[in-house]
Amino acid sequence: MNRTRLSSTLAFGLTVSALLPLLLLSTWSFAGRWYYPALFPTEWSLRAWNALLAPGAQVWTALWGSVWVATLAALIGTAIAVPAARALSGWRGMGRTWVQAALLGPLILPAFAAVMGIQVVFIRLGLADTRAGVVIAHLIPVVPYAVVLLGGVFAGYDSRLEDVARTLGARPAQVWWRVTVPAILPGLLVSVLFAFLVSWSEYLLTLIVGGAQVLTLPLLLFSAVQGGDYAITGAVSLLYLAPTLLVFALVAPRVQGWRT
Repeated sequence: MNRTRLSSTLAFGLTVSALLPLLLLSTWSFAGRWYYPALFPTEWSLRAWNALLAPGAQVWTALWGSVWVATLAALIGTAIAVPAARALSGWRGMGRTWVQAALLGPLILPAFAAVMGIQVVFIRLGLADTRAGVVIAHLIPVVPYAVVLLGGVFAGYDSRLEDVARTLGARPAQVWWRVTVPAILPGLLVSVLFAFLVSWSEYLLTLIVGGAQVLTLPLLLFSAVQGGDYAITGAVSLLYLAPTLLVFALVAPRVQGWRT
């Protein structure tokens, strides 16, 4: 009984901690006047939303930029991580620790120093201030996360299923699409989702590599915060969080169903 109450209390606390920021952001986005010590806005207004969603507003460019960059970075990063994670999961020889450390290195190194070195290379390659350059830069944090997630997937994967398929005459492509992919699909989907979120929230790489030519929602949100307009900041924050919550709502039930 005590354990049940503890679980219920923890669940309630987590729910409140997740919903409270959303509630505050929603209140700010509709607040016309809200000054201390008032607990609630003394005046409500749609000014922030009207300004944000007006035709030709920057938010549309930022939203498309975030979707474009995060989707490509997630798909490419996961595609790179699949063979790397599988190789690491089956590697029992010398050097495995060093290779694993090299893959996870970008998550440990100081981000600012690494980005400045990348920017110099990208300028020489003509990738600076382009969406393609931003996508490639986002692969630096995306791939290590995807490798870690997929490493756990392949740790529980039984490769003998592929051997059976080959014995029955299946070609390599058929083994991959009809045996391997269905077996790792839940983990693969989670990896793509997590990679999408990592790229979606990336600010520093986008700012330095993309310059002023690639606008994403994190950049727009930071600009709104600097502007000091809390209503606009609240509205941009909700737009920034909405696709993330939508992806979780669509994918989480299916992943749970596959697990059961």
